[in-house]
Amino acid sequence: MDSIKTKVGQGGRIVLPAEFRKAMGIKPGDEVILAFKDGEVRVFTRQTAIKRAQGILRQYIPEGRNLSDELIQERRAEAAKE
Repeated sequence: MDSIKTKVGQGGRIVLPAEFRKAMGIKPGDEVILAFKDGEVRVFTRQTAIKRAQGILRQYIPEGRNLSDELIQERRAEAAKE
């Protein structure tokens, strides 16, 4: 299931094969992200994009550090000053 041949329809539409949609967890009405890179169109879900971004950022954050907890603490400290 690495690749499949398909045709471009009216308005530039292509159909994602059912096997691909199932493997990606895509249902009718779901939004997907399209990226054009190195001469290829890549299709991925929002969740995949989030995981990819988290992986990139994780390399800059020490293990055990939780930025969201730190942000909440900072906001509470600021609110307490008001």
